[in-house]
Amino acid sequence: MAHFEVRQSDKLNLTSYSGLALIGQCCQAAQVDLVIDPKFPVSQGMRTSDVVKSMIGLLSLGKSDFEAIEPFRNDRFFKQSLGLVKVPGSVWMRQRLDAKAGELREYTDELTLRLLESTHAPITPHKGYVCVDLDTFVMDNSNTRKEEVGRTYQGVDGYTPIAAYIGNEGWNIGLELRAGTQHSACETDYFLERVFPRVQRLCCRGASVLWQDDSGFDSVRLLFMKAQEKDRWALKGQRFDYLTKWNPRKQNKDEWVDKAEAAGAFEEQRPGKRVALMKMTVTRAWQGSQRDFVLHVRVIERTIDKGGQHLLVPEIELEGWWSSLDLPTAEVIEPYKHHGTHEQFHSEFKSDLDLERLPSGKFDTNDAIVHLASFAYNCLRLLGQLGLTGEISPIRHPAKRRRLKTVLQEIMYRAARMIEHARKIILDFGRGVAMHANIFMELQALLKKAVSYG
Repeated sequence: MAHFEVRQSDKLNLTSYSGLALIGQCCQAAQVDLVIDPKFPVSQGMRTSDVVKSMIGLLSLGKSDFEAIEPFRNDRFFKQSLGLVKVPGSVWMRQRLDAKAGELREYTDELTLRLLESTHAPITPHKGYVCVDLDTFVMDNSNTRKEEVGRTYQGVDGYTPIAAYIGNEGWNIGLELRAGTQHSACETDYFLERVFPRVQRLCCRGASVLWQDDSGFDSVRLLFMKAQEKDRWALKGQRFDYLTKWNPRKQNKDEWVDKAEAAGAFEEQRPGKRVALMKMTVTRAWQGSQRDFVLHVRVIERTIDKGGQHLLVPEIELEGWWSSLDLPTAEVIEPYKHHGTHEQFHSEFKSDLDLERLPSGKFDTNDAIVHLASFAYNCLRLLGQLGLTGEISPIRHPAKRRRLKTVLQEIMYRAARMIEHARKIILDFGRGVAMHANIFMELQALLKKAVSYG
C-alpha cells in the first residue's frame, strides 16, 4: 500500500459541502430576508435572517447542535453560499433563538410555502388524489431535563411532534413540537386551522385532495372540522375528502360478528377465515350540531390460523374508517394502505437531519428549531426531486423519491474547490464527476428561475 504524504496548503480554498450553495438559493427563492428581517428588526448587531439561515444551513448538513456552527465562523464559503453578513457563534445563536423563538415560529412556515410556490415543486397525486397525511411521531430524549419531556406512547421519555405531509413526494407543510405526554387529538384542531389554508394554497384548482389520519385522531371535533372543510371546498367547486381510521375503543367484537351475520356480509377468504365489509351511517353531535358520517367497518373472524391450526376461541379483528369518499368499502380501505408511507418521512427527520435529540433545554427554542428543520427538509427534498430522479440522475435504480440521506451524500457533501477570480465565484469539482457537476448546474439554473419569479 502506498504511503501518502499529508500536506496543508495556504492557497487552496476547499469545501466538502458544496451543496450549501444550492441551499442558499433555496433561501433566496423563499425570500428568507424579506420574510424575517422586517418582522425582527435590529438597530445594531447581527440580522435575525443571518441566525435563521445559519441554522438552516446546519440542519441541511444533518447537524442540529448549536456548537456545530463554530467550524464555520471563519469559513468564507459558508458565509457566501448562504448570503450571510456575519456567521453567528454558538452562544449568540442559542441566545437569539431563545429570545425570538416564540415569535419566530409564526413566520417560518411561510418560508416553505414560498419555496414550493416559486419553484413550482411537483405535488403528484396517488390514484387520482393528492394525499395529505397527518400523524404524530416520537423523539426519544431520555435522560434529559428538557422542558415538556414526558412519557410517550412508545414507552420512552421525549416529545411527540405532529406533522402533515402532502403529495407522493412528502412535502412537509406543518411540523410542530408537542409535549411527550400530549394525546394525538389534543389541540389538533388548532393545527388543522393552520394547515387547511396551506393545502388550499398549494393545490391546483382541479386537484382532488384526500386527507388521511389514523385512529389517534378519531374525535368528533376533528370529524366536524374535516366535514366543514369539505363543504368549504365544495362551495369553490373543488373536492376535499377525508379518510380517518376508526378507534373501536370499548366496542364488543362479538356483537359486531352478530351484526355481520345478520346482514349476511361475511365471505369466506379461505377455510377458517371469513371477512365482512359493512357500510353504515352514524349521526354524531358536537356543540349542539348534528351531522351524519359514513363508517366503513371490516370484521375478520379466524377459526383456523394461517398455519392450519384450529383455534379454541375464534380470533376476531375489528377495523373501521370514517370517510367522505362515495365508494364501496373495499375501495375506501385501499387508499389507506398508502398512508403508511409517511413513516419514512418521520425517520428522515430523526435520523438524516439528526433531530432525534433536540439541542436546547427550552421547549420554545426546540419548537423553533423543528420549524426551521421543516424548511431544511423541504429544501433537501426539492434538490432530490429535481436533481436525483430524472434522466441526469447518477443513481442506478429509478425511484419516485430519494431519501434525504441520498441527497446529502450525492449533492450536499460533494467536495469542490472555491475560486474567486474576476469578481466571480467558481466551484471546481475536479475530474471524474462530470455527472454531478451537470446536476449542480441544472439545479442552479432551476433555482435561479425561481428567484427571478419570486
